[in-house]
Amino acid sequence: MKNTALTHVHEGLGAKMVPFAGYNMPVQYEGVNIEHETVRNGVGVFDVSHMGEFFLKGENALALIQKVTSNDASKLVDGKAQYSCLPNNEGGIVDDLIVYKIEDNHYMLVVNASNIEKDWNWISSHNDMGVDMQNLSDNYSLLAIQGPKAAEAMQSLTSIDLVNMPYYSFQIGEFAGVKDVVVSATGYTGSGGFEIYFKNEDAEMIWNKVFEAGATFGIKPIGLAARDTLRLEMGFCLYGNDINDTTSPLEAGLGWITKFDKEFTNSANLKNQKENGVGRKLVAFEMTERAIPRHDYEIVDGSGSVIGVVTSGTMSPSMNKGIGLGYVPSSLSTVDSEIFIRIRKNDVPAKVVKLPFYKK
Repeated sequence: MKNTALTHVHEGLGAKMVPFAGYNMPVQYEGVNIEHETVRNGVGVFDVSHMGEFFLKGENALALIQKVTSNDASKLVDGKAQYSCLPNNEGGIVDDLIVYKIEDNHYMLVVNASNIEKDWNWISSHNDMGVDMQNLSDNYSLLAIQGPKAAEAMQSLTSIDLVNMPYYSFQIGEFAGVKDVVVSATGYTGSGGFEIYFKNEDAEMIWNKVFEAGATFGIKPIGLAARDTLRLEMGFCLYGNDINDTTSPLEAGLGWITKFDKEFTNSANLKNQKENGVGRKLVAFEMTERAIPRHDYEIVDGSGSVIGVVTSGTMSPSMNKGIGLGYVPSSLSTVDSEIFIRIRKNDVPAKVVKLPFYKK
């Protein structure tokens, strides 16, 4: 099992550590609900250094990205990032990722920890155009500094204007006395904030300076459990749960990142799917009685027939009700449709709702 450059720091803070995507990661410190609330209302820090970073360079870098991703990366300008996915040849998804345009002919791709090798092999297999590819995942650390107070709390550490940085933009500059840090206005929580990328050797110093700068703002370390409840309240997909090798981006509600004004892997089949409709859709649902839906619980219809499974589910800390995502037949995917979640042989009612669950 791999450690991040900060594993010893988390252990010293008394974090509960668990294996996650091959890494020894902090799942919680004080408790999921407290940590969740810290990010929703203040500022918290996640060590997400297990994520993967690929750098693509050369005159055909954009062409390769256009070939393997569903979104239109030609729309990116320097300093902008884009959410996208890697479609496979069977109509499913190899992974979801973020594409960063550093400058012409130079991009960074950020991929999920559990898929680093898989994604690297997939993109490499399509690189018949001489693009210089580097997998620097083991060299980089990544902190997600998230919450409505993040910009104010971190501004003393950099001359980059954090308050006015547009969503899904980034700058490379000095942060906490370290040069060439990627400061990105992205995150997985829906509460604003930044993700900062830097070399492993600077990790502990940056971590310490982040907590010194944020002390008066009540900054706290946050574990992966709260990251999951925060992302689920926003309805953000989690690879391996809500999307995988068998789910199409159109079924998953990711049509907005699937652009058919270019050709990409399996685009003809996906375009056909868009034109003819899909048989099932990923829906968001809220329990209408007090109950907690969990991953892999069966979803049933009014007659008790199994129609799907819960892909993600939890008790929402912000709303104090059971929420979840799951695939159901398209006929039951409209808002206010009634479905049932089978919990210990009881079919508990739920209704399909519009995302996000959590409204600020």
